[in-house]
Parts: sequence; C-alpha cells; structure tokens
Amino acid sequence: MSIMQNINYVDIVCGLAWGDEAKGKIVSHLAKSKKYNLVCRWAGGNNAGHTIYINGKKYKTHLIPSGVFYGITSVIGPDCVINKEQFYKEIEYLKDNGFDTNLVKISPKAHIVSSEHIQEDIEKYLNSQGTTAKGIAPCYRDKYARIGSRVGDKENYNDFQYYIWNEKLYGNILCEGAQGFWLDINYGNYPYITSSTTLPYGACSLGFSPKLINNIYGACKIYDTRSGLDPEFPEELLDDKELLSVCDAGMEYGTTTGRRRKVNWLELNKLKDAINISGTTHLIISKLDVLENINLFKLKNNKIVSFHNIELMKQYINHYLKKNCNELVEIIYSDNVETIPGL
Repeated sequence: MSIMQNINYVDIVCGLAWGDEAKGKIVSHLAKSKKYNLVCRWAGGNNAGHTIYINGKKYKTHLIPSGVFYGITSVIGPDCVINKEQFYKEIEYLKDNGFDTNLVKISPKAHIVSSEHIQEDIEKYLNSQGTTAKGIAPCYRDKYARIGSRVGDKENYNDFQYYIWNEKLYGNILCEGAQGFWLDINYGNYPYITSSTTLPYGACSLGFSPKLINNIYGACKIYDTRSGLDPEFPEELLDDKELLSVCDAGMEYGTTTGRRRKVNWLELNKLKDAINISGTTHLIISKLDVLENINLFKLKNNKIVSFHNIELMKQYINHYLKKNCNELVEIIYSDNVETIPGL
C-alpha cells in the first residue's frame, strides 16, 4: 500500500547553527495557523528539546513533535530513535497538561534505544565527545549495522501498538527538525556532532518526494551558541565577560541537559553556508532582544564587526545574506518567545 496519499505540499523547519535556534517557536507559530494536516519529526531522539510558549505558558518536549499542542497529528518518523521510558514520560506530561496524546504516532520503522545503548554512551562517549548520554549514537550504529530493534518488531509491538503510525502522508505537512546544521553527521565538526541527518533532505525519509517541498524555514539566533564539547567552541569562551553577559541575558541553558551553553558572536560566513546548502527560503533570526537588553551588537565576518545599534546590525546582515544567498526569499527578525510577526 502506498504511503503517499494526495500530499499537497511539505514545509520544513530546520536549524542553521548548533541547535537551540528557536525551531520550536517557528513550528508552534506555523502550526497555530491550522493549515497543516501533519507535523512530523524526521531525525534524532530525546537528545533534542523544543521549548514553546502558548498563551504565556512554557512547554517542553524532547521527542514528540509540536503539532500535538495544536490538535494536529504528530508523527515521529522512521529515522528517529525511541527511548520507551522517556516517550511515555512525555506522553504523561502532555496528558497532565491537557493535550490529546491520541494525536501522537510513531513510525514502525523507528529504532529502539535500549538501556545497553545508554550505558555504552555514558561509558564511552559522554566525556570524550560531550554527548547527552541518551544512547543515541550506539542506537544509530546498530541500525546501520542492521542488528537494531524497531518499534514495529514483534518484541516491541505491544509496547507501542496504540501509537504506531499507518505510514500514510496526506494534505499539507510540516516537518520539524532537531538539532542544527552544524551538528549534522556529515557537515558538523566530526566527531563532535549528532548521529543523524539534520538537513532538510533528511525529512524525505518520512516518505515523500523532494519535489513536494515548498518552503524551508531556517532558524538561527542573533548570536551563536553550542552545548557540549567542540574545539570550535573552546572553553575560553566561558571566560569572556561580554559573551557571558549574552549567555546570562539569553538564559542559555540546554533544554535537555540543563548545561550552560557556550556563546559566541554570530558567524556570518557559516550562516551563509548553512542557508545555501539547506536551501532555506525563509530565515528567522531570534533573540534580538537579548543584545538590545545588554546594548552589545557584534558579529563575526572574518573579523569581529561592532555596531552602535540593532538596526545597523540588521542592515549589515541583510545586505550580506541577500548578496550571497540566491534562494533566500525573506529574512525575519524576532524578539519574542511566542510569536513571529511577519511570518
């Protein structure tokens, strides 16, 4: 039976940095429009986290797509990995907050994160690579070694049968990315990366043609942040008083781990590359209010460039990106945790 059932178009939200780019806010804003029939996640596991605000109240999910907050069927795709215990904790969290978990569906092809995967992650990769210790890498290794265990397999079916997806796609689809461009298994600073594809083409693993992709919404912040180990984000960044003031003003702590994020000035060259390779059509740059609150306006473009105010900084970014990113249709700036005027 075909999994494609009269798809109209697909929109994709992806991160253009190292995760934590306010993708959840963008998905929330788009889902609120009620024009989507499905919201689907295509990669990763509970090593990621989305924070969204609805009517001033904050909600966090780590695996379940944000469509569930708006009454939309929310699919965890075949290239995701599932920790059963954490999945059901999230289901209970959503139920406790009054959301309809009947809308949550899991691909039968998604792989299971076992306790052995988690223990191996803790013992081998937590300290050497700065992982989230959620067992993600060992699970993906077993998937590609073809020895993994899947949601739809006989030994797991009873655990997930109520939530197993029929693999049908239809109508208007919104795909929700996890992590960010520079954490991609191919494009990140290997091996300090995630274990899956974070680029928009990975969303096609859900079962649709790339020709159906309509808009690609790319997310970043007005400054860069990074959780975990990465030589490109050295420990010295934690000693820079200006960057620490950005971190504190932006409350930069990981949704999943609670770790303090390392902060650096927005690197415009890397943003340009992420936009062009991902095919981003609509760029949303968030957290302008953070720089305004501390009256510091800087970015990196081969060297550090300083500005007197946020408007001059925006003009510089707009000029550079419009000159160097041919597929980019629109640049939208956001200084609000809940809404994105102009999107």
